Amino acid sequence: MIAYLKLIRWPNLVFIAITLILIKFSFFEEFGAAITLSTFGYVLIMLATLCIAASGYVINDIYDVQADKINKPEKLIIGNKISEKKANNLFIILNVIGVGIGFYLANLLGKPGFVAIFIFSSALLYLYASYLKQIPVLGNVLISLLVGFVVLLPSVFDLFPAINSQNKQVQSLLFSILLDYAIFAFLINLLREIVKDQEDVKGDYNAGIQTLPIILGHSRTNKIIFAIGILPVAAIVYYIYNYLFENTFLVIYTLIFILAPLLYFQVKIWEAKKKKHFSHLSLLLKIIMFFGLTSIGLYQFILAS
Repeated sequence: MIAYLKLIRWPNLVFIAITLILIKFSFFEEFGAAITLSTFGYVLIMLATLCIAASGYVINDIYDVQADKINKPEKLIIGNKISEKKANNLFIILNVIGVGIGFYLANLLGKPGFVAIFIFSSALLYLYASYLKQIPVLGNVLISLLVGFVVLLPSVFDLFPAINSQNKQVQSLLFSILLDYAIFAFLINLLREIVKDQEDVKGDYNAGIQTLPIILGHSRTNKIIFAIGILPVAAIVYYIYNYLFENTFLVIYTLIFILAPLLYFQVKIWEAKKKKHFSHLSLLLKIIMFFGLTSIGLYQFILAS
């Protein structure tokens, strides 16, 4: 059981669940947004999202076996603790559950076309693991877009179907805030994907995977990461100046848990060379992502100030 939990990256799934819960109960409901889904319906959309995400982790590990034998042999699960056949079966089961729930909810809302979201996401995760991951930058961008879209998913199923002429302004405001969070998630995950490519360069090279560090080398890739990192730093500074400045708690929270770690990352990525350096920075980005996205639960103080 522990091996299966590790395979589906249970801490990441918990993080996704927390983010979706905060969006529903500490963001939408706090500001009286017009919503479509009941609590039960929202739990179903969460379950579908978690199943699709978990399936993505499984199929990625299946295709990464050769590289992982070199990159992280101590964490290798497929072929060691779980057979490839069982992993493939789990991938299929998770997709059937995720897409099935998506189909049910789409029809419940009278929007049958919405099921395409789950089908497309599942297909993209499979293509990413089997093919797109080998295309420099493209794979990193696509998987980061999916991460960002997770933040927007509640808008698609819960916010948009309830829009009318009376609440359009409020609904649009809440969506624009979520869009900002989605862009933040996209940028941080994009940074982390490229940093992970730096970390795994030896195994990827032996597995024939063409990543940015393999093509350009560590030094040039670090400079690209640094350039991308300027974007979230600038965005956070802009937010502090325009929206948070009058709220001392939120300013301190953002400075300590988001901006300061990002600036530290920018300094360290410039000189990172060894695998342990990139492992450290990858973990740091994960922590920044956590504090950044969970701050959605504090947004009530921003609008109230």
